[in-house]
Amino acid sequence: MNSEEKEITYKTCSSYSTLNTLTEHTNTVWFVCHGMGYLSRYFLRYFKHINPEGNYIIAPQAPSKYYIQPKMHVGANWLTRDETKAGMENILNYFDAVFEAEQIPNDINLIILGYSQGVSVAMRYMVKRKLQCSQLVIHSGGIPKELTKKDFAYLNETSKVKLIYGTKDEYLDETRIKQESLRAKELFGSRVTILPFEGKHVINVDYINALV
Repeated sequence: MNSEEKEITYKTCSSYSTLNTLTEHTNTVWFVCHGMGYLSRYFLRYFKHINPEGNYIIAPQAPSKYYIQPKMHVGANWLTRDETKAGMENILNYFDAVFEAEQIPNDINLIILGYSQGVSVAMRYMVKRKLQCSQLVIHSGGIPKELTKKDFAYLNETSKVKLIYGTKDEYLDETRIKQESLRAKELFGSRVTILPFEGKHVINVDYINALV
């Protein structure tokens, strides 16, 4: 048996979702990456109470969709351990296309938010493309191990970082929470604010609404 794995490059079509309208009155654009099992259009529901006039939310869609048992709802996944590097490169190109399509003004506040599995792709993208943001929000997810303090040296001193997690998160035990908190302080120093809440692995809407 002579088995060989090959690669090809081809064009594809992908969707993403937005909430509100980008106008001259918009002062903040959000780039929000959902967690595993979500679809971007449903993830936007967590941002519906934010002032629509001043805020425009962009939610990219993870590429790998699958059925979630037992009700066969459709969810999506960003990356797995298999071919992670190639998968991330595809996501980088996809995010580039989203930003190009949206034509976000340079003088606008940018909030980058990752939830759960979305943390890794959001942080890798901002580092690769040196995106300036007013806030980076790390919500209930792990910081990529390869990232260092030097990777974020380009950020303006005014950029803020929020680390949000539930104290009863079923995926983050006490040891992991301590590790991620120390890691955030190591990368961002005094600019990081740690915001725990009493709850499980869920989006904290109150903290989201308080970001602006």
